[in-house]
Amino acid sequence: MNENQAFPWDHPRFRSWIGVARACQLMQQAMTRAIADLGIKTPHLDILINLYRFDGISQQELARKLLVGRSNMSMLLPQLEKRGLIVRRPDTKDKRILRLSLTEAGRKLTMEAMAIQTGMIEKIMSQTPADRCLQVAEAMEDIIRILQTMETETDAGD
Repeated sequence: MNENQAFPWDHPRFRSWIGVARACQLMQQAMTRAIADLGIKTPHLDILINLYRFDGISQQELARKLLVGRSNMSMLLPQLEKRGLIVRRPDTKDKRILRLSLTEAGRKLTMEAMAIQTGMIEKIMSQTPADRCLQVAEAMEDIIRILQTMETETDAGD
């Protein structure tokens, strides 16, 4: 980089990107503290919420939704199963596939954690007008689509 080039942090798009990344990181830290008394961490919460929404999802589908590898799932799921929060059952048609569901205790804990998460989001986002929140959501959805398209194109090129 020479002295005539602008620094990346001087560009509005870079500043916006860093702002989003920092907000995500700070929210992650705040959520970690907020749910600590429940005995779970944010990766556990991501799993529990997805099982709440998509009962019977396969381990592979869950890993894909959470953008994590199967090795991460292999470490986290036994912890939740051991605590009696989830159950893994063979698929009725293909015994190689394991289907995941919340237990009653898992459902209860997930609802408690979601209430904490929703409360935090409401507290933070209520200070921003709804139309601006929607603008941010739409911009992030655009970015997600672009990144997914880039990933698909990269996969097709391999």
